[in-house]
Amino acid sequence: MDMLTATSRGSSTAVENPEVESDFLRSVHALLRELDGHHPAFQSERGMLRWTLHKKIDRTPSNGVLLVKILVKELERAERCGYRQYIIPLLHTLMYTLVKAPSIPDDLYERVYCFCKKLLTFPKPYCTIGLHYARQLKLERTVPGILYQRLVSAEQSLKNDSFAYQEKVFMFADPNLLSEAVCRAIATEIKAARTSQCPRSCMIYVIERSLQEGLKEHCDFKTLRAILQEKPLDVIEHCFQQVVAATEHAGSDVNAEYNQYVEELEKIYSALLSTSGKGVEEAAPEGSPDIPLPNPQISFHLWTDEDQLWKELVLFLRPQNQACVEDSLSQVLLDSFEIQGMGPDFDGSEQARFSVLSTDSGIERDLPVPDDEAPEAEHSRLQRKGGVKKRGSTLDCLPLLQTGSNGQEAKPAGKLHRKCGSSVMEPIAQIQRLHKAQVVVLGDDRVLGRLVQAYYSLRKRESRRAYLTPRLKVQFYYVPLMEEQPSSCPMEESALADQTEPCELAAYLGRVDPCPRLQAKLLSQTCSSWM
Repeated sequence: MDMLTATSRGSSTAVENPEVESDFLRSVHALLRELDGHHPAFQSERGMLRWTLHKKIDRTPSNGVLLVKILVKELERAERCGYRQYIIPLLHTLMYTLVKAPSIPDDLYERVYCFCKKLLTFPKPYCTIGLHYARQLKLERTVPGILYQRLVSAEQSLKNDSFAYQEKVFMFADPNLLSEAVCRAIATEIKAARTSQCPRSCMIYVIERSLQEGLKEHCDFKTLRAILQEKPLDVIEHCFQQVVAATEHAGSDVNAEYNQYVEELEKIYSALLSTSGKGVEEAAPEGSPDIPLPNPQISFHLWTDEDQLWKELVLFLRPQNQACVEDSLSQVLLDSFEIQGMGPDFDGSEQARFSVLSTDSGIERDLPVPDDEAPEAEHSRLQRKGGVKKRGSTLDCLPLLQTGSNGQEAKPAGKLHRKCGSSVMEPIAQIQRLHKAQVVVLGDDRVLGRLVQAYYSLRKRESRRAYLTPRLKVQFYYVPLMEEQPSSCPMEESALADQTEPCELAAYLGRVDPCPRLQAKLLSQTCSSWM
């Protein structure tokens, strides 16, 4: 991989704050002691220190430069001394800080980039993670603010013509383990988080971050924030489209120059200043110019239906750019799920075929001969009789959605297929995975069995009619959760020991891969305390 190309961006100096730096240093050293696993005091709170460190950056993103310096130094020491158990957790925290914190100096970007390149000589998963983050760092240094813009646009499903990638988190919980009060509290918390970050606010965040990173000291951030707050929604959407288009063009075109990207941002910034009121600059809000990172979209579900996972993923992929279909699409799809006799082994290909309804053999010579027509030998040739086509199911709308959601993509030549009932050979449209679904399941071994059944049913459907897999990347996360066992006598404890553990598979997964065991154990203990 080539070295990062130097840009004309000015390197901003971090504000020295000894108290904040010492606080970050203590937190990082405590995190390293936790990762060693030799301290019993940290066993009950594994993962809590890393979560607290993220929260400190969320409160004051401008202090992220200080944390980046500390994390880079500790990563370089871990690579030099062979402490590989530190690398992945610290690197994840470092990249999260780089996305959150504004105005990272170029020398820090160079050090992180060189460290990620060193990971390419390590075995998996270090080399895979290092390559992924090295590409992100190279892109971010070429087009400042593009990682923040893509992350917010994807997680908040902000409509734009330049970046159609979307992400969503689906949380499925076992209703037998979570109480009604806990479920109601989780649903209320998710709903409250969504109401506090509307699409308009998220688009303003993207505009502010892109102009702040691209224009640097030439952007009056407080005045910009005051101007954007008074603009109507249509102006905000138009400005957001312009910013995303300029950012994606600079990130996708290898021949694009950084100066051209800055010129595009300057035009957008000048247009905003020219349309602002006279008293905007005096009314600019005081305070920190920190730009928050909105929480991702999360949908919480009690897993009561075997086909619930497939239904939610299909509704997530519904085309949003077709106004004539958008309003009625969800209801059509949900109605199609209620077809009589559709079980987990439903064969979609049978519904896609149009059968011919006939009450006879279809051969003309088997028909009754009319009275006024004598039978002749030449009429005895074999002929097929025209049939009547049965009406297709509403599930047949899925092929329409499949082609409609990729109307802008090119069709490669050479790959042909024949449509049902047509003699014209048409090329198959090239489909890219534009969306990602992160499925989190909470429960014991029973919810894992339900997940396996749902995934098997989904793959069986996709083998007959590919709709989800060509355009959706699905990641599964498992949080073990079990009911709190009441205190019992020694006789009962010995009897329970002979029974199968409710989270036996979770214990096995933790022994195989200790990295997720730290986070899963913390979440499991936290959720169990709610019950």
